[in-house]
Amino acid sequence: MASTLWKGYLSFGLVSIPIRLYAAARSKRIEFHQLHKPCRTRLRRPLFCPTCKRIVEPSEVVKGYEYEKGQYLLVEDQEIKKLAPDKGETMEISEFVPLMEIDPLYYDASYYAVPDKAGQKAYSLLVRTLEETGKIALATVVMHQREYVVAIRVHAHGLTLHTLYFADEIHELPEYGQLESEVKPEEVKLAKELVGNLTTHFKPEKYRDEYKAKLDRLLHARAKGKKLPVVSERKLAPVINMMEALKKSLASQEGSVPRAQRGATKARRRAG
Repeated sequence: MASTLWKGYLSFGLVSIPIRLYAAARSKRIEFHQLHKPCRTRLRRPLFCPTCKRIVEPSEVVKGYEYEKGQYLLVEDQEIKKLAPDKGETMEISEFVPLMEIDPLYYDASYYAVPDKAGQKAYSLLVRTLEETGKIALATVVMHQREYVVAIRVHAHGLTLHTLYFADEIHELPEYGQLESEVKPEEVKLAKELVGNLTTHFKPEKYRDEYKAKLDRLLHARAKGKKLPVVSERKLAPVINMMEALKKSLASQEGSVPRAQRGATKARRRAG
């Protein structure tokens, strides 16, 4: 059975719902360890001081914050522990907002919220209310000695929680969004046709971590004493003629697009 990551109460107004949180999504990665090549023994990183040129004892280790290059502020563990938020058992909803107002850039981890038996009716009430109003709830919760803001929304007739990044955790890039090149109306028209041909419904099972899959095949082959053939990747050239590239893209799709959709596309072209 999946382990509970958080247990407490979800409340809005005077309604309190006992819930448990379970991880809804988690990255799966292949991790490599450092080995000693002659004997294949896993290595451990030593606590080595390059100034004193010796291995130091754990009792000599302290935390430091680098406020300037090579300059550190020392902080004791006890000082940090005093600042940690108290572990709370209540997730208080502070407000409700339209889902579309939260930019996906703010979403971090996702969790399923499952009610205990005593809270099933109140849980169902909140699910139905969010479904019919089209809103999501914002609340705060303390997990792993840190306070999080969470967005609570309905997913498949249940409550899903997403931890959100704080505003100061979102990085700004001065050159981001600065469009200097102008596009022609003809280019936009062809681009819209291309988008129309590629438009479908989201099917997450179609996508997978190709890098992880390749590593899996490499490790399985290595375990059997085999080598994988080297496959050269197709190199893409920069687009010089945008109109030509769009026309070729549309032409290459003629055979893969359903006949009815091809007819509609040709009709749009004649009308244009």
